[in-house]
Amino acid sequence: MKIYTRTGDDGLTGLFGGPRVSKDDLRIEAYGTADELNSVLGTARAALAAHRPGPFDEPERTGEAQAQSPSSHWTLDMDAWLERIQNELFDLGADLATPLGSKATVHRIEQAWIDDMEQTIDKFEEPLAPLTAFILPGGSDIASHLHVARTICRRAERRVIALARRDDINMQCAVYLNRLSDALFVAARLVNHLLGVEDHAWTSSTKR
Repeated sequence: MKIYTRTGDDGLTGLFGGPRVSKDDLRIEAYGTADELNSVLGTARAALAAHRPGPFDEPERTGEAQAQSPSSHWTLDMDAWLERIQNELFDLGADLATPLGSKATVHRIEQAWIDDMEQTIDKFEEPLAPLTAFILPGGSDIASHLHVARTICRRAERRVIALARRDDINMQCAVYLNRLSDALFVAARLVNHLLGVEDHAWTSSTKR
């Protein structure tokens, strides 16, 4: 498959099972922002790889060692979750790129994915202290990438809402992105917690 096709040189691109539209169309903006989010999650996974335990860092596989280090493989668990999200974002992009009623077959975003995201948020929050103030994005390198991903996710949600005002779409896409942005926020806090990096609370200029 060739990388360049020259078919978009006129500023138009084709939808799955739909017409050709301008490359700055609301629909293209929506799934293009989801693609941008996917790329940033890849950057977060690259940063995560630097924190994975090496072959000599793993505790002995005894009952005592496992009891002392229940989260020794948290980097692998987090990476697996992010990889799953990346795959789901491709499905979301295909959903947005395929007008409802199109003859093209795609996997539409489902309520079950949103329910699973909410369960993940609850799981990530378990070891964290309750929030009592807004926090500044940042901390560890991984958490910083996740905070950037969170803000892009919010923008993707806004693009989807704007598209929904014009076209009939699967609104589960907007709900999924809303929950994902929450999950990425909690994931950033969790990563800082597991790395022993403190979150910094926002201090209003009136208090500085």
